[in-house]
Amino acid sequence: MTTPLVAIVTDQAPRPGGHYAQGVLAGDWLFVSGQLPIAPDGTVHQMAGFADQADLAIANALAIVRAAGKTPAQVVKATLYVVGIGNWPDANAAFARAFGDHRPARAIVPVPELHFGVGIEVEMIAC
Repeated sequence: MTTPLVAIVTDQAPRPGGHYAQGVLAGDWLFVSGQLPIAPDGTVHQMAGFADQADLAIANALAIVRAAGKTPAQVVKATLYVVGIGNWPDANAAFARAFGDHRPARAIVPVPELHFGVGIEVEMIAC
């Protein structure tokens, strides 16, 4: 029996800019597409400081988690793509602010650049 896939859509995160869903629920598992520091109204925050960009990208991903009826405590894995390994401490601090005592599995991947010239992209998996 195939598990039905349900696209998750919320106006609390930016609309997809391509051929993908904000999130996809597969049974109890939620897969959140990579989120950039873009406000829900579509404003790209590439000129903001890295910490502010990180907070916004994480908030966007968590808005999709909540839209699927889940909580941040149900996030089991996150991947943060960060321009410049020097931004690792600020990415880590933003993640700690968002999750508090909850510590999901996580990877921070340094990359040379991201779309729109932003400094971070965040994807998550929750169950």
